[in-house]
Amino acid sequence: MREMRLLDRYLLRELLTPLGFCLGGFVVFWVAFDLFANLADLQKAKMTGADIAEYYFLSAPEMLVIILPVALLLGLLFALTHHAKHHEITAIRAAGVSLWRFAAPYLVVGLLLSVGVFALNELVVPDATARAEELKERRQRPPGEVHDAKVVRNLGFTNARERRKWQIGEFNLDSGEVQQVQVGWALPDGLLSWLFAERGVFTNGSWTFYNVKVVQQTAITNTILAPALVADVLVKREFDETPEQIRSEVKIAGAIGLKRAKRADIPLKDLIDYLRLHPKLTGTDYAWLHTKLHARLATPWTCLVVVLIAIPFGAPSGRRNVFVGVASSIFICFAYFVLQQVGLAFGSGGLLPPWLAAWLPNLFFGLSSIFLIARVR
Repeated sequence: MREMRLLDRYLLRELLTPLGFCLGGFVVFWVAFDLFANLADLQKAKMTGADIAEYYFLSAPEMLVIILPVALLLGLLFALTHHAKHHEITAIRAAGVSLWRFAAPYLVVGLLLSVGVFALNELVVPDATARAEELKERRQRPPGEVHDAKVVRNLGFTNARERRKWQIGEFNLDSGEVQQVQVGWALPDGLLSWLFAERGVFTNGSWTFYNVKVVQQTAITNTILAPALVADVLVKREFDETPEQIRSEVKIAGAIGLKRAKRADIPLKDLIDYLRLHPKLTGTDYAWLHTKLHARLATPWTCLVVVLIAIPFGAPSGRRNVFVGVASSIFICFAYFVLQQVGLAFGSGGLLPPWLAAWLPNLFFGLSSIFLIARVR
């Protein structure tokens, strides 16, 4: 047991060094390439050197989510090729250590990084990306112009599950407060009722509206709205829409107009909230949103999949040049990326089930790697 712990520490130490170099190199390359490609836009945005540094600092979490699997694959192939070249893997296996046991520390690293990428993608990337874009835009505003990125104006919001429609003059993304709000819903007899309020806040699990007027559709003409209630304060416990769900509506309503976006860049919580309020989506909206949902779940596990990919490519013994690992990683990353984009495109277009479209590259490369590992001698 003690010998195995020593072996695990040795393998991890030999992996972390090339992984650190690969990750640092990719970050520098990414920033340099992006800066070169977008320098004109950054200058047009009137950003100073400090602004640009802050912009790339805020963009770093999103960058890490993309490059970490690639860096892990390259670092792992480099380490395995180095071990194989010096016959260390042959000696370890001759001592009775199976290939799976040999790969255990690498699999643990892949699992931990997958969990870390998932947490980073859900908890850090959305806010950091929004702050980076806000930083990029703020110097382009005319002097004296007041811009509040936390306020959304003229928002339409529909709860299809409960058949309620909201029209909101202003919605504060931070506090969840609404201004100049109208809410329409159907009564048990099929007639319509509308609530008009100057302001509304969500507290203690219910909405409280101020300066309220409620009108109802009359049964005689089916068109004239008759006043039903006027109040300074009105609590509507039956309105179960939450500010979080309205925030999800804001994010996804904007994203639906950008369905060609390549990344699954909408947080899971927002996707789930939106789908709860719109349970009867059909057609391309259904396919696109469910593909996004499954892609959000599938993407972080790329780190674990690349470990499975690297083992059969790097573990076989032989005196090979370490740059074979570089060439292999480039080819594998290209193939993985192509399959991922094809799957997401087919899923968003309704040509593949959303779960299969999102998980296709992980399933294909993961199962293929397990088959190849079983054949390694």
